[in-house]
Amino acid sequence: MIPLKTGERIDDLQRSALGIIQNPAHFCFGTDAVLLSGFVRAYARERVADLCTGNGIVPLLLSAKTRAKEIVAVEIQPEIADMAKRSVAMNGLSERVRILRGDLREGIAGGSGSFDVVSCNPPYMALGRGEHSQASSRAIARQELCCTLEEVVKETARLLKNGGRAYFVYRPNRLDELFAACAHRGLTPKRMKFAHPFPDREANLVLLEAVKGGGHFLRVEAPIIVFRAPGVYTDEIREIYGY
Repeated sequence: MIPLKTGERIDDLQRSALGIIQNPAHFCFGTDAVLLSGFVRAYARERVADLCTGNGIVPLLLSAKTRAKEIVAVEIQPEIADMAKRSVAMNGLSERVRILRGDLREGIAGGSGSFDVVSCNPPYMALGRGEHSQASSRAIARQELCCTLEEVVKETARLLKNGGRAYFVYRPNRLDELFAACAHRGLTPKRMKFAHPFPDREANLVLLEAVKGGGHFLRVEAPIIVFRAPGVYTDEIREIYGY
């Protein structure tokens, strides 16, 4: 039995009998991470790195949704990384999923060109675009307090093999910056999908696949609609979640 700390709870991921340890005092995973896990393509014998992993939701879901050989996940916040590590152990995945606590900018995930796939749900807000607190775990997850978009893309490109695939979930209002950062690091956008909260609302998330050293051809897929009515997921979202 994995011990829980004050304020923690175990939530059912409703996928392959997986559970996750969360603490609302820090943050709980959102739809963006789940959408990212459904967008990533990882195959048998491939190694995956997940940057800015938070409580480990993406590697946990990827362990069920893909046949990836190994998933290495990096989180800078000690308490959050500890939750992720305990969630991995609780699900009996320690031989396949590794949680590393540290700064992704220090190259702790592995050597250059050592991964087939890198996924990331990076902080969305640049400094100066909103209030922030250095002491808040939510602020670190949401704002570029510990890493910038450019630093995330730089490390992603370093970790990937030539021909390897990068996957990001991000905000559409910074898509131009994501494209520019990818171009600067030799990552070519190949596949993109927008997510809308409701059919009549503008997109609030974008999913992007980029290939290291890939040729120039971008496919924009049909958008994802998250809710068909308030509190009611669309069939596509229910499929991604695994209901």
